[in-house]
Amino acid sequence: MRFGSFPPIKVALSRSASTTHRAGGDDPNTNIRQLTRTISVKDGTPLAGPELEYNHLRDIPALENGVLVVQVNGESVRVPGQWVRDVCACPQCRNQHTAQRQINVFRGDISEVSIASANVSGWPQHITVKFKDGHETVVSASVIRNRKPHHGARQREGIVDVATWTSEIQEDPPAVEYADVKAGPGMASLLKTIRARGFAFVDNMPATPEATESLLTSIGPIRNTHYGAFYDFTSDLSSKDTAYTSEALELHTDNTYFTDPAGLQALHLLSHTDGTGGESCLVDGFAAAGQLYAQSNGAYLRLCDTGVYAHASGNDGVSIQPAQAYPTFTHSEQHKKLIQVRWNNADRAGVATRWKQLERWYDAAAKFDAILNDRRNQYWFQLRPGRMLLLDNWRVLHGRAAFTGKRRMCGGYINRDDFISKFRTTNYTREELEASTVTG
Repeated sequence: MRFGSFPPIKVALSRSASTTHRAGGDDPNTNIRQLTRTISVKDGTPLAGPELEYNHLRDIPALENGVLVVQVNGESVRVPGQWVRDVCACPQCRNQHTAQRQINVFRGDISEVSIASANVSGWPQHITVKFKDGHETVVSASVIRNRKPHHGARQREGIVDVATWTSEIQEDPPAVEYADVKAGPGMASLLKTIRARGFAFVDNMPATPEATESLLTSIGPIRNTHYGAFYDFTSDLSSKDTAYTSEALELHTDNTYFTDPAGLQALHLLSHTDGTGGESCLVDGFAAAGQLYAQSNGAYLRLCDTGVYAHASGNDGVSIQPAQAYPTFTHSEQHKKLIQVRWNNADRAGVATRWKQLERWYDAAAKFDAILNDRRNQYWFQLRPGRMLLLDNWRVLHGRAAFTGKRRMCGGYINRDDFISKFRTTNYTREELEASTVTG
Protein backbone atom coordinates (compact mmCIF):
# COMPACT_ATOMS: atom_id res chain seq x y z
CA MET A 1 0.00 0.00 0.00
CA ARG A 2 1.36 3.41 -0.95
CA PHE A 3 0.53 6.71 0.64
CA GLY A 4 0.43 10.05 -1.08
CA SER A 5 2.21 8.62 -4.12
CA PHE A 6 0.31 8.63 -7.37
CA PRO A 7 2.66 7.34 -10.09
CA PRO A 8 1.79 8.61 -13.56
CA ILE A 9 0.06 6.16 -15.83
CA LYS A 10 1.89 5.84 -19.10
CA VAL A 11 -0.56 5.19 -21.89
CA ALA A 12 1.24 3.83 -24.92
CA LEU A 13 -0.62 5.10 -27.94
CA SER A 14 -0.32 2.34 -30.49
CA ARG A 15 0.97 3.55 -33.83
CA SER A 16 -0.99 1.16 -35.93
CA ALA A 17 -0.05 -0.75 -39.02
CA SER A 18 -2.08 1.83 -40.90
CA THR A 19 0.78 4.29 -40.45
CA THR A 20 3.63 1.94 -41.28
CA HIS A 21 2.57 -0.96 -43.49
CA ARG A 22 2.14 -0.46 -47.18
CA ALA A 23 0.33 -2.40 -49.87
CA GLY A 24 2.04 -3.21 -53.13
CA GLY A 25 5.67 -2.92 -52.07
CA ASP A 26 7.49 0.31 -51.20
CA ASP A 27 5.49 2.67 -53.36
CA PRO A 28 4.45 5.45 -50.98
CA ASN A 29 1.37 6.10 -53.10
CA THR A 30 -0.08 2.85 -51.87
CA ASN A 31 0.34 3.68 -48.19
CA ILE A 32 -2.62 2.26 -46.32
CA ARG A 33 -3.35 5.65 -44.77
CA GLN A 34 -4.22 6.93 -48.25
CA LEU A 35 -6.86 4.28 -48.82
CA THR A 36 -10.54 4.88 -48.23
CA ARG A 37 -11.59 1.98 -46.02
CA THR A 38 -15.25 1.35 -45.28
CA ILE A 39 -15.80 -1.68 -43.09
CA SER A 40 -18.74 -3.89 -43.97
CA VAL A 41 -20.99 -5.39 -41.33
CA LYS A 42 -20.89 -8.60 -43.32
CA ASP A 43 -17.29 -9.72 -43.02
CA GLY A 44 -15.36 -7.19 -40.94
CA THR A 45 -12.70 -6.57 -43.61
CA PRO A 46 -11.91 -3.46 -45.65
CA LEU A 47 -13.79 -3.21 -48.93
CA ALA A 48 -11.66 -0.64 -50.75
CA GLY A 49 -8.07 -0.84 -51.87
CA PRO A 50 -5.83 -3.70 -53.01
CA GLU A 51 -6.14 -7.14 -51.46
CA LEU A 52 -4.18 -7.18 -48.20
CA GLU A 53 -3.32 -9.74 -45.59
CA TYR A 54 -5.43 -9.10 -42.48
CA ASN A 55 -2.51 -9.46 -40.08
CA HIS A 56 -1.11 -6.26 -41.57
CA LEU A 57 -4.36 -4.51 -40.64
CA ARG A 58 -4.55 -5.73 -37.07
CA ASP A 59 -4.64 -2.18 -35.70
CA ILE A 60 -7.42 -0.95 -37.99
CA PRO A 61 -10.86 -1.07 -36.33
CA ALA A 62 -13.17 -3.77 -37.62
CA LEU A 63 -16.93 -4.15 -37.39
CA GLU A 64 -18.43 -7.34 -36.02
CA ASN A 65 -22.20 -7.68 -35.64
CA GLY A 66 -22.75 -3.98 -35.06
CA VAL A 67 -19.84 -3.61 -32.62
CA LEU A 68 -16.47 -1.99 -33.30
CA VAL A 69 -13.39 -4.07 -32.50
CA VAL A 70 -10.37 -1.87 -31.80
CA GLN A 71 -6.81 -2.57 -30.69
CA VAL A 72 -6.02 -0.59 -27.54
CA ASN A 73 -2.51 -1.01 -26.13
CA GLY A 74 -2.19 -4.44 -27.68
CA GLU A 75 -5.59 -5.63 -26.48
CA SER A 76 -8.56 -6.29 -28.73
CA VAL A 77 -11.56 -4.48 -27.21
CA ARG A 78 -15.22 -4.37 -28.23
CA VAL A 79 -16.67 -0.88 -28.48
CA PRO A 80 -20.48 -1.10 -28.36
CA GLY A 81 -22.68 1.20 -30.39
CA GLN A 82 -24.40 2.44 -27.22
CA TRP A 83 -21.12 3.90 -25.98
CA VAL A 84 -20.23 5.47 -29.33
CA ARG A 85 -23.63 7.16 -29.51
CA ASP A 86 -23.45 8.07 -25.82
CA VAL A 87 -20.24 10.07 -26.32
CA CYS A 88 -21.28 11.71 -29.58
CA ALA A 89 -20.65 15.45 -29.28
CA CYS A 90 -22.70 16.68 -32.22
CA PRO A 91 -25.41 19.35 -31.66
CA GLN A 92 -28.16 16.75 -31.92
CA CYS A 93 -26.69 14.56 -29.17
CA ARG A 94 -25.01 17.13 -26.93
CA ASN A 95 -26.01 20.61 -25.86
CA GLN A 96 -23.21 22.79 -27.23
CA HIS A 97 -23.46 25.30 -24.38
CA THR A 98 -23.73 22.99 -21.36
CA ALA A 99 -22.12 19.75 -22.69
CA GLN A 100 -25.16 17.88 -21.36
CA ARG A 101 -26.39 14.79 -23.19
CA GLN A 102 -29.63 15.24 -25.16
CA ILE A 103 -30.28 11.61 -26.11
CA ASN A 104 -31.06 8.51 -24.10
CA VAL A 105 -29.56 5.27 -25.42
CA PHE A 106 -31.61 3.27 -22.92
CA ARG A 107 -34.87 4.02 -24.66
CA GLY A 108 -36.36 2.81 -27.92
CA ASP A 109 -35.30 -0.02 -30.18
CA ILE A 110 -31.73 -1.06 -29.32
CA SER A 111 -31.09 -1.51 -33.03
CA GLU A 112 -31.08 2.27 -33.35
CA VAL A 113 -27.64 2.35 -31.74
CA SER A 114 -26.30 -0.64 -33.66
CA ILE A 115 -23.48 0.37 -35.97
CA ALA A 116 -24.29 -0.15 -39.65
CA SER A 117 -20.92 0.90 -41.07
CA ALA A 118 -17.67 2.53 -40.10
CA ASN A 119 -15.37 4.63 -42.25
CA VAL A 120 -11.78 4.32 -41.05
CA SER A 121 -10.10 6.52 -43.65
CA GLY A 122 -9.24 8.96 -40.87
CA TRP A 123 -7.67 6.33 -38.64
CA PRO A 124 -5.55 6.48 -36.49
CA GLN A 125 -6.84 10.00 -35.76
CA HIS A 126 -10.57 9.25 -35.80
CA ILE A 127 -13.29 6.95 -37.09
CA THR A 128 -16.66 7.86 -38.59
CA VAL A 129 -19.51 5.62 -37.55
CA LYS A 130 -22.95 5.39 -39.13
CA PHE A 131 -25.83 3.93 -37.12
CA LYS A 132 -28.81 2.03 -38.44
CA ASP A 133 -31.04 5.06 -37.83
CA GLY A 134 -28.82 7.07 -40.20
CA HIS A 135 -27.03 9.14 -37.53
CA GLU A 136 -23.29 9.68 -38.01
CA THR A 137 -20.72 10.12 -35.26
CA VAL A 138 -17.04 11.01 -35.53
CA VAL A 139 -15.07 9.51 -32.64
CA SER A 140 -11.51 10.57 -31.86
CA ALA A 141 -9.10 7.67 -31.49
CA SER A 142 -7.74 9.28 -28.33
CA VAL A 143 -11.20 9.13 -26.73
CA ILE A 144 -11.27 5.37 -27.30
CA ARG A 145 -7.70 4.80 -26.19
CA ASN A 146 -7.95 7.01 -23.10
CA ARG A 147 -11.11 5.35 -21.86
CA LYS A 148 -8.94 2.97 -19.82
CA PRO A 149 -10.66 3.23 -16.41
CA HIS A 150 -7.53 3.89 -14.36
CA HIS A 151 -6.26 6.58 -16.72
CA GLY A 152 -9.63 8.30 -17.02
CA ALA A 153 -10.24 8.18 -13.28
CA ARG A 154 -6.94 9.94 -12.58
CA GLN A 155 -8.04 12.89 -14.67
CA ARG A 156 -11.61 12.85 -13.36
CA GLU A 157 -10.33 13.00 -9.79
CA GLY A 158 -7.54 15.49 -10.51
CA ILE A 159 -4.82 13.12 -9.30
CA VAL A 160 -1.21 14.28 -9.50
CA ASP A 161 2.09 12.92 -8.28
CA VAL A 162 2.05 13.75 -4.58
CA ALA A 163 5.16 14.78 -2.63
CA THR A 164 4.82 14.12 1.09
CA TRP A 165 6.84 16.14 3.58
CA THR A 166 7.95 16.54 7.20
CA SER A 167 9.42 19.44 9.17
CA GLU A 168 12.16 19.88 6.56
CA ILE A 169 9.69 21.68 4.30
CA GLN A 170 10.39 24.77 6.38
CA GLU A 171 13.55 25.20 4.31
CA ASP A 172 11.54 25.85 1.15
CA PRO A 173 7.78 26.03 1.71
CA PRO A 174 5.70 26.18 -1.49
CA ALA A 175 4.61 29.69 -2.44
CA VAL A 176 3.30 31.60 -5.45
CA GLU A 177 3.12 35.32 -6.12
CA TYR A 178 -0.24 37.03 -5.78
CA ALA A 179 0.36 39.00 -8.99
CA ASP A 180 0.92 35.78 -10.92
CA VAL A 181 -2.29 34.23 -9.59
CA LYS A 182 -4.37 37.29 -10.42
CA ALA A 183 -2.83 37.51 -13.88
CA GLY A 184 -4.23 34.10 -14.80
CA PRO A 185 -1.43 31.59 -15.50
CA GLY A 186 -0.40 31.51 -11.84
CA MET A 187 -3.74 29.98 -10.82
CA ALA A 188 -2.84 26.69 -12.50
CA SER A 189 0.50 26.62 -10.67
CA LEU A 190 -1.12 27.47 -7.33
CA LEU A 191 -3.69 24.69 -7.49
CA LYS A 192 -1.26 22.11 -8.84
CA THR A 193 1.11 22.95 -6.00
CA ILE A 194 -1.66 22.44 -3.45
CA ARG A 195 -2.59 19.12 -5.07
CA ALA A 196 1.03 17.96 -4.92
CA ARG A 197 2.19 19.42 -1.58
CA GLY A 198 -1.07 19.90 0.31
CA PHE A 199 -0.69 23.64 0.85
CA ALA A 200 0.77 26.83 -0.58
CA PHE A 201 1.29 30.43 0.42
CA VAL A 202 0.17 33.34 -1.72
CA ASP A 203 2.80 36.02 -1.21
CA ASN A 204 2.78 39.80 -1.53
CA MET A 205 -0.97 40.26 -1.65
CA PRO A 206 -2.87 43.19 -0.18
CA ALA A 207 -3.57 42.59 3.53
CA THR A 208 -7.26 43.29 3.13
CA PRO A 209 -10.40 41.17 3.39
CA GLU A 210 -11.48 42.41 -0.05
CA ALA A 211 -8.36 41.05 -1.78
CA THR A 212 -8.61 37.79 0.14
CA GLU A 213 -12.25 37.25 -0.73
CA SER A 214 -11.66 38.16 -4.36
CA LEU A 215 -8.87 35.61 -4.72
CA LEU A 216 -10.96 32.89 -3.08
CA THR A 217 -13.96 33.50 -5.31
CA SER A 218 -11.68 33.28 -8.35
CA ILE A 219 -11.09 29.65 -7.32
CA GLY A 220 -14.71 28.81 -6.54
CA PRO A 221 -17.76 29.79 -4.49
CA ILE A 222 -16.99 30.37 -0.82
CA ARG A 223 -18.84 27.80 1.24
CA ASN A 224 -21.57 29.09 3.51
CA THR A 225 -21.74 27.35 6.90
CA HIS A 226 -23.31 28.02 10.28
CA TYR A 227 -20.33 30.37 10.83
CA GLY A 228 -21.20 32.31 7.67
CA ALA A 229 -19.39 32.36 4.34
CA PHE A 230 -16.27 34.54 4.10
CA TYR A 231 -15.04 35.03 7.65
CA ASP A 232 -13.38 38.12 9.12
CA PHE A 233 -13.00 37.77 12.87
CA THR A 234 -11.04 38.43 16.05
CA SER A 235 -10.64 36.27 19.16
CA ASP A 236 -13.92 37.35 20.73
CA LEU A 237 -15.77 34.01 20.65
CA SER A 238 -18.41 35.61 18.43
CA SER A 239 -18.94 32.11 17.10
CA LYS A 240 -18.87 29.32 19.62
CA ASP A 241 -15.69 27.58 18.52
CA THR A 242 -12.21 27.57 20.04
CA ALA A 243 -10.82 28.95 16.78
CA TYR A 244 -12.47 32.23 17.85
CA THR A 245 -10.38 32.39 21.04
CA SER A 246 -6.72 32.98 21.84
CA GLU A 247 -6.25 29.41 23.11
CA ALA A 248 -3.85 26.90 21.56
CA LEU A 249 -5.45 24.62 18.99
CA GLU A 250 -4.48 20.98 18.55
CA LEU A 251 -3.63 19.71 15.09
CA HIS A 252 -6.86 18.97 13.25
CA THR A 253 -8.74 19.02 9.99
CA ASP A 254 -11.83 21.23 9.78
CA ASN A 255 -15.45 20.25 9.19
CA THR A 256 -15.29 16.66 10.44
CA TYR A 257 -18.87 17.25 11.57
CA PHE A 258 -19.94 17.69 7.93
CA THR A 259 -20.75 14.77 5.66
CA ASP A 260 -18.60 16.52 3.04
CA PRO A 261 -15.77 18.53 4.66
CA ALA A 262 -14.46 21.53 2.75
CA GLY A 263 -11.68 20.83 0.27
CA LEU A 264 -9.76 24.08 0.64
CA GLN A 265 -9.30 26.36 3.61
CA ALA A 266 -7.81 29.85 3.51
CA LEU A 267 -6.25 31.71 6.43
CA HIS A 268 -4.99 35.28 6.11
CA LEU A 269 -3.75 37.15 9.17
CA LEU A 270 -4.63 40.81 8.67
CA SER A 271 -3.13 42.15 11.90
CA HIS A 272 -1.76 41.17 15.33
CA THR A 273 -1.42 44.00 17.83
CA ASP A 274 -0.46 44.34 21.48
CA GLY A 275 0.68 40.77 21.89
CA THR A 276 2.80 37.81 20.81
CA GLY A 277 2.51 34.12 19.99
CA GLY A 278 -0.04 32.46 17.74
CA GLU A 279 2.47 30.50 15.64
CA SER A 280 0.80 28.12 13.18
CA CYS A 281 1.64 24.45 12.69
CA LEU A 282 1.02 22.16 9.71
CA VAL A 283 1.42 18.39 9.41
CA ASP A 284 1.14 16.34 6.23
CA GLY A 285 -1.63 13.84 7.04
CA PHE A 286 -0.58 11.55 4.17
CA ALA A 287 3.00 11.38 5.46
CA ALA A 288 1.77 10.73 9.01
CA ALA A 289 -0.55 7.97 7.78
CA GLY A 290 2.34 6.38 5.94
CA GLN A 291 4.42 6.40 9.10
CA LEU A 292 1.59 4.78 11.03
CA TYR A 293 1.26 2.04 8.41
CA ALA A 294 4.99 1.34 8.60
CA GLN A 295 4.88 1.32 12.41
CA SER A 296 1.69 -0.71 12.90
CA ASN A 297 -0.27 -2.10 9.99
CA GLY A 298 -3.01 -3.17 12.40
CA ALA A 299 -3.41 0.32 13.84
CA TYR A 300 -3.62 1.80 10.36
CA LEU A 301 -6.32 -0.65 9.29
CA ARG A 302 -8.24 0.04 12.50
CA LEU A 303 -8.44 3.71 11.57
CA CYS A 304 -9.52 2.74 8.06
CA ASP A 305 -12.48 0.59 9.06
CA THR A 306 -13.79 2.28 12.22
CA GLY A 307 -16.19 5.16 11.77
CA VAL A 308 -16.06 8.20 14.04
CA TYR A 309 -18.79 10.78 14.60
CA ALA A 310 -18.13 14.49 15.07
CA HIS A 311 -20.31 17.42 16.07
CA ALA A 312 -20.74 21.18 15.97
CA SER A 313 -22.92 22.16 18.91
CA GLY A 314 -21.78 25.48 20.37
CA ASN A 315 -24.12 27.91 18.63
CA ASP A 316 -27.78 28.23 19.52
CA GLY A 317 -29.99 26.19 17.24
CA VAL A 318 -27.07 24.23 15.80
CA SER A 319 -26.47 20.50 16.30
CA ILE A 320 -24.58 19.25 13.25
CA GLN A 321 -23.34 15.70 12.78
CA PRO A 322 -22.41 13.88 9.55
CA ALA A 323 -24.81 11.50 7.80
CA GLN A 324 -22.81 8.56 9.10
CA ALA A 325 -19.66 7.81 11.08
CA TYR A 326 -16.62 8.22 8.83
CA PRO A 327 -13.20 6.60 9.36
CA THR A 328 -10.05 8.60 9.95
CA PHE A 329 -8.59 7.40 6.65
CA THR A 330 -10.63 7.19 3.45
CA HIS A 331 -9.31 5.51 0.31
CA SER A 332 -10.23 5.82 -3.35
CA GLU A 333 -12.28 2.84 -4.47
CA GLN A 334 -10.72 3.14 -7.91
CA HIS A 335 -7.07 3.50 -6.92
CA LYS A 336 -7.01 1.92 -3.45
CA LYS A 337 -5.00 4.88 -2.19
CA LEU A 338 -5.45 7.33 0.65
CA ILE A 339 -7.45 10.40 -0.41
CA GLN A 340 -8.71 11.87 2.88
CA VAL A 341 -7.70 12.25 6.52
CA ARG A 342 -10.41 13.29 9.02
CA TRP A 343 -9.01 14.10 12.45
CA ASN A 344 -10.32 16.52 15.06
CA ASN A 345 -9.98 15.51 18.69
CA ALA A 346 -11.93 18.56 19.93
CA ASP A 347 -14.97 17.88 17.73
CA ARG A 348 -14.92 14.09 17.98
CA ALA A 349 -18.17 12.52 19.20
CA GLY A 350 -18.92 8.78 19.36
CA VAL A 351 -16.77 5.97 17.96
CA ALA A 352 -18.91 3.58 15.92
CA THR A 353 -17.56 0.25 17.10
CA ARG A 354 -18.48 -2.47 19.58
CA TRP A 355 -17.19 -2.51 23.14
CA LYS A 356 -14.71 -5.29 22.47
CA GLN A 357 -13.13 -3.26 19.63
CA LEU A 358 -13.19 0.13 21.36
CA GLU A 359 -9.93 -0.26 23.25
CA ARG A 360 -8.14 -1.23 20.05
CA TRP A 361 -9.42 1.92 18.36
CA TYR A 362 -8.09 4.07 21.21
CA ASP A 363 -4.71 2.35 20.96
CA ALA A 364 -4.58 2.95 17.18
CA ALA A 365 -5.69 6.57 17.54
CA ALA A 366 -3.05 7.18 20.22
CA LYS A 367 -0.34 5.94 17.85
CA PHE A 368 -1.51 8.31 15.13
CA ASP A 369 -1.75 11.21 17.59
CA ALA A 370 1.84 10.59 18.68
CA ILE A 371 3.02 10.76 15.08
CA LEU A 372 1.17 14.01 14.54
CA ASN A 373 2.79 15.54 17.60
CA ASP A 374 6.30 14.43 16.73
CA ARG A 375 8.17 17.69 16.13
CA ARG A 376 10.00 16.04 13.24
CA ASN A 377 6.70 15.99 11.35
CA GLN A 378 5.60 19.52 12.19
CA TYR A 379 6.14 22.69 10.21
CA TRP A 380 5.90 25.75 12.48
CA PHE A 381 5.71 29.29 11.12
CA GLN A 382 4.16 32.66 11.81
CA LEU A 383 1.31 33.91 9.66
CA ARG A 384 1.77 37.50 8.58
CA PRO A 385 -0.23 40.15 6.75
CA GLY A 386 0.11 39.89 2.97
CA ARG A 387 0.84 36.16 3.02
CA MET A 388 -2.27 33.99 2.75
CA LEU A 389 -2.22 30.27 3.51
CA LEU A 390 -4.25 27.88 1.36
CA LEU A 391 -4.37 24.27 2.51
CA ASP A 392 -5.98 21.02 1.41
CA ASN A 393 -8.37 20.24 4.24
CA TRP A 394 -8.61 16.59 3.14
CA ARG A 395 -4.90 16.10 3.73
CA VAL A 396 -3.10 18.73 5.85
CA LEU A 397 -3.77 19.17 9.57
CA HIS A 398 -3.30 22.59 11.10
CA GLY A 399 -2.95 23.91 14.63
CA ARG A 400 -1.99 27.05 16.50
CA ALA A 401 -0.08 28.14 19.58
CA ALA A 402 -1.79 30.33 22.16
CA PHE A 403 -1.33 34.07 21.76
CA THR A 404 -1.82 37.38 23.55
CA GLY A 405 -3.12 40.62 22.16
CA LYS A 406 -5.62 41.07 19.36
CA ARG A 407 -5.47 39.22 16.05
CA ARG A 408 -7.69 39.83 13.04
CA MET A 409 -8.04 36.86 10.70
CA CYS A 410 -9.99 36.35 7.50
CA GLY A 411 -10.53 33.50 5.06
CA GLY A 412 -13.05 30.92 4.00
CA TYR A 413 -13.80 27.41 2.80
CA ILE A 414 -14.16 26.12 -0.76
CA ASN A 415 -15.90 22.84 -1.47
CA ARG A 416 -13.75 19.94 -2.56
CA ASP A 417 -15.57 19.57 -5.88
CA ASP A 418 -15.14 23.25 -6.72
CA PHE A 419 -11.44 23.07 -5.82
CA ILE A 420 -10.84 20.06 -8.08
CA SER A 421 -12.96 21.60 -10.83
CA LYS A 422 -10.78 24.71 -10.90
CA PHE A 423 -7.64 22.57 -10.82
CA ARG A 424 -8.84 20.54 -13.80
CA THR A 425 -9.93 23.51 -15.91
CA THR A 426 -6.64 25.33 -15.35
CA ASN A 427 -4.30 22.35 -15.73
CA TYR A 428 -5.91 20.15 -18.40
CA THR A 429 -6.31 20.74 -22.10
CA ARG A 430 -9.78 20.85 -23.60
CA GLU A 431 -9.24 17.40 -25.07
CA GLU A 432 -8.21 16.02 -21.68
CA LEU A 433 -11.25 17.57 -20.04
CA GLU A 434 -13.61 16.12 -22.63
CA ALA A 435 -11.99 12.69 -22.44
CA SER A 436 -12.44 12.61 -18.67
CA THR A 437 -15.89 14.13 -18.42
CA VAL A 438 -18.68 12.78 -20.60
CA THR A 439 -16.80 9.77 -21.97
CA GLY A 440 -16.13 6.62 -20.04
